[in-house]
Amino acid sequence: MSKIFYPNREFSKQARIKNMCEYKEICAEVDDNYEAYWDKLAKEKIEWLEPYDKVLDESKAPFYKWFTNGKLNITHQCIGRHLDTRKNKAAIIWEGEDGSRRIITYLLLYYRVNRFANLLRNKFGIKKGDRVVIYMPMIPEAAFAMLACAKIGAIHSVVFGGFSAEALRDRIIDAGAKLVITADGAFRRGNPYLLKPIVNKALEKGCECVENVLMVQRNYEEVDMVEGRDHIYNDLIKQESEFCEAEVMDSEDPLFLLYTSGSTGKPKGVQHSGAGYILWAQYTMENVFDVKENDTFWCTADVGWITGHTYIVYGPLAIGATTIMYEGVPLYPDAGRWWKMIEELRINQFYTAPTAIRLLHKVGADEPSKYDLSSLKVLGTVGEPINPDAWMWYYETIGGGKCPIVDTWWQTETGGHIISPLPGATPIKPGAATFPLPGIKAEIIDKNGNPTPKGEKGLLCITKPWPSMIRTIWGDPDRFVKSYFGDCKKDGKPVYFSGDAAIYDEDGYIFITGRTDDVINVSGHRLGTAEIEGVIGHEEHVAEVAVVGRPDDIKGEDVFAYIVTKKDVDEATLIGNINALITKEIGPIAKVGSILVVPGLPKTRSGKIMRRILRSIAKGEEITQDISTIEDPSIVGTIEKLFKEKNRR
Repeated sequence: MSKIFYPNREFSKQARIKNMCEYKEICAEVDDNYEAYWDKLAKEKIEWLEPYDKVLDESKAPFYKWFTNGKLNITHQCIGRHLDTRKNKAAIIWEGEDGSRRIITYLLLYYRVNRFANLLRNKFGIKKGDRVVIYMPMIPEAAFAMLACAKIGAIHSVVFGGFSAEALRDRIIDAGAKLVITADGAFRRGNPYLLKPIVNKALEKGCECVENVLMVQRNYEEVDMVEGRDHIYNDLIKQESEFCEAEVMDSEDPLFLLYTSGSTGKPKGVQHSGAGYILWAQYTMENVFDVKENDTFWCTADVGWITGHTYIVYGPLAIGATTIMYEGVPLYPDAGRWWKMIEELRINQFYTAPTAIRLLHKVGADEPSKYDLSSLKVLGTVGEPINPDAWMWYYETIGGGKCPIVDTWWQTETGGHIISPLPGATPIKPGAATFPLPGIKAEIIDKNGNPTPKGEKGLLCITKPWPSMIRTIWGDPDRFVKSYFGDCKKDGKPVYFSGDAAIYDEDGYIFITGRTDDVINVSGHRLGTAEIEGVIGHEEHVAEVAVVGRPDDIKGEDVFAYIVTKKDVDEATLIGNINALITKEIGPIAKVGSILVVPGLPKTRSGKIMRRILRSIAKGEEITQDISTIEDPSIVGTIEKLFKEKNRR
């Protein structure tokens, strides 16, 4: 049984949900009348321009509709309604990698978004339903662009600024975008990098839908501009009015598309609508992070991912909070950068990825002690399960043993947190996602809807629709049904399958074990990579680990582990320690056949480990995948070289 960490009593006294009794009471309310619960939240949280006539329309399931015929505009929810009471409050505090700062109050944000919306509408003819691709660095204009699209009813699709020209082109074509908004470049690790040339390359062929490109000057670098197509934001924006009439939007009108990787290689355009999404973004900000009026909230993600959408832009602004945007990386100029920002900006809630936590623990374990982190109230993790060792360092060193850690499970498709501790209520087990949030019917079942016994792996499904759920895959409704509602049923009806496997422990806590398609088949036994990695992470010398399968003549597949160590250690000792732990925690079937000690792992800038590349290396295959999205592409060549050297011995 895992050690349990109970909520700080003083924190619980002021939390919105103060204990598990209150949590269970809310869950009982949901069970008693599901639609009434959501009806109450929608009326409490959203300022409707016109009321809805039905809470949930299931007539064309799984194409569910929420709050049908309700009218609103998301920018009023995020900006307009705050002007009477918060116009001089900081909405966004932006920090550049060089230490420069911009503070955008709610009133200034209102003006900036209005000018941007007028520019889109008047100069480029963008109207309701048009698609706009945003390919931007982490600067305030990225948020302005998103909100400006929402103001006039255009559908934005933010593409992560680390993606290649080919990846950008695919997304532009699929969305049928009329306009691309970008920047000349930005700064990373103290050096400038360029984005506009990547846009130019993406538009060389196949993007006839794009009529114009709008470029923000961030670096003031010389870049190629195509006459008649390309325009400079900094010049044009000055001519626009600070007042703009908002488009009246239906609750089910699309708000944005966000592309995720598909198993077929073609990216999937996840479509979210406005009302249900903003309701849940606000609800989770209030209850999962317990953000209060004077709090300053920092999510370290990029706006190119759903985490940045929901917990940098829409969620914080919907509740009138102050949100932080940071341009750079956590290690520039040193491993104390983030802790320095927390001290100086008096951050109250801090939300980041386990990968970043492990990295900072590895290279700067003593750095946090140099800074005053006492302003912190809640810590959060996102993106992957966090291993217990990293959890403990985060809890004790960053949180001072007093801050609850909300280890959130969710997806691009869910819009916001689905399973998470509540900071004032939930007793936490390190590594556990814990319990579904009130209103969410998340269950671990088999394909026929039968509940999975405690301790046995099953499929993590959400068995009732919820407001912030994906509405469809852009332009491909058949793929939407097949991808998310084709694998599992309950009571004879298809239910949303997350693609993840999970288990209930003896206390009913949910532990995510990893993607069901990210498994290693050893002698007929399907082993989740996350489960093996979690055990290996307990070995005292291990800083990071990624596990993949590689072909084996006898077992079908063998377990191969890439290890980043904290300090030098004999390889035989390391593999012996690891397999002793695996034998004890999982069983001898999961023992590692081979390891490769590496200086780092190939990860995207959001912290996701690129296991497909590691699988190719372990199989001795040539790397054909696009590696332009990797934080440090050179690490791939380094790992390949180490692998070849080891196999020549």
